[in-house]
Amino acid sequence: MNFVINHSSPIPLHFQVEELLRKLIELPKYKAGEFLPVEVDLAKKLGVSRNTIRQATNKLEYEGLIVRKKGYGTKVAEKTVTTQLDNWHSFTQEMNEKGVAFSNLLIKAEWIDCNKKTALFFNIPVKTKVIKLSRLRGDENGPFVFFESYFHPRIGITPDEDFHQPLYKLLEDKYKTQVNVSREKIQARLASKITSKRLKIKPGEPVLIRERFVSGQGGKPVEYNVGYYIAEKFTYSIEIRR
Repeated sequence: MNFVINHSSPIPLHFQVEELLRKLIELPKYKAGEFLPVEVDLAKKLGVSRNTIRQATNKLEYEGLIVRKKGYGTKVAEKTVTTQLDNWHSFTQEMNEKGVAFSNLLIKAEWIDCNKKTALFFNIPVKTKVIKLSRLRGDENGPFVFFESYFHPRIGITPDEDFHQPLYKLLEDKYKTQVNVSREKIQARLASKITSKRLKIKPGEPVLIRERFVSGQGGKPVEYNVGYYIAEKFTYSIEIRR
């Protein structure tokens, strides 16, 4: 591509740089994950200040087209999945509706002693035996989310269940448990050693942690769920109506 700008043009320099960068990030090597040229090199090549480059890259970053990784550089953002919090389903249903293919890289169900946080939500004694379901989901590029689910013992679900199917459909069809409320908390954190190993990312990289407190009819607690998402691959949107 013709990577030059016109210093005699009435079009502001940062607009010209922005348009060049939009074309640059469409090149196959950058879409494949190669880091973009650093700001100082771009500034020298185009004959502009680093501040002009920064104005342009800030715009692309705001639009979610590029991501900056401290200590590494800037690269094209991977395609993200956006899910609305006012219309929730099981993860399988969410991804199916959006046409996102994924596979279960790990499914493990076991009996464990209920911890204090889960016991408080379920309103049961600490160390009561509950089912813990661990699931690692991903695609051909590797894992992108790890879930841990805990179920109220009242439901009767066991570790021998087929957890490849949509979870809430399973609860409704087989265990006559319909969920209708999900109280959620979402926060950003740096990946711990355990989380980074599971998701195959570096320790300290950003992850989204999504807690779900899922209840059924009459407000009865059903599931406590924690999801650890690779931050750059997921976006959550909230629609607020007055």
